[in-house]
Amino acid sequence: MKVIGLTGGIGSGKSTVSALLEGRGAKVIDADEVARCVVEPGKPALEAIAAHFGSAVVDEAGRLDRAKLSEIVFGDRDELHFLNSVTHPAVAAEILDRLSGLEKSDPDALVFLAVPLLVETGGAKRYPLDATVVVDVAPDIAIARLIRSRPMSIDQAKARIGAQASRADRLKAADFVIDNSGTYANLESEVDRLFEAIEAQYL
Repeated sequence: MKVIGLTGGIGSGKSTVSALLEGRGAKVIDADEVARCVVEPGKPALEAIAAHFGSAVVDEAGRLDRAKLSEIVFGDRDELHFLNSVTHPAVAAEILDRLSGLEKSDPDALVFLAVPLLVETGGAKRYPLDATVVVDVAPDIAIARLIRSRPMSIDQAKARIGAQASRADRLKAADFVIDNSGTYANLESEVDRLFEAIEAQYL
């Protein structure tokens, strides 16, 4: 089994790339989906979050109120650090468990591990990656996409991008780069090119 890290800044189009990869037969483990899983009702991570931040971050159904939690931690370095100290280990453990399951059920699988903060969290050391792919766009393109697709102002989009690793730091960590600055058809060609390169080197 080969495990390829997939990352990129907010607004880069990682989800679209993940869907294209799955359409070509690859397995994708989405860290965002895993992050939602580990804070479901009854999970230790949610209990720790509620104990620290209070019941205001849990809705009437007992689920995490992400909007309220984001209001608290965004811009507060200490609170964000606490949240990360709870969620990151839980996410990593779940991802490693899923990778172990895939190794047993499909040892020849090509697995893409989609982690938005792969560079920021040192994911290349945390996970057994054979290579890292970065989905790359210029910041102005990412900003335009964010304000078009989300209820977000230009300043909010810039703040979200500024809170992540720099474009230069992500590119330094890349073994492969997907340019998503063009059309959907261009992106499909980029994904095909990626598949060919990975097959040549790893499969």
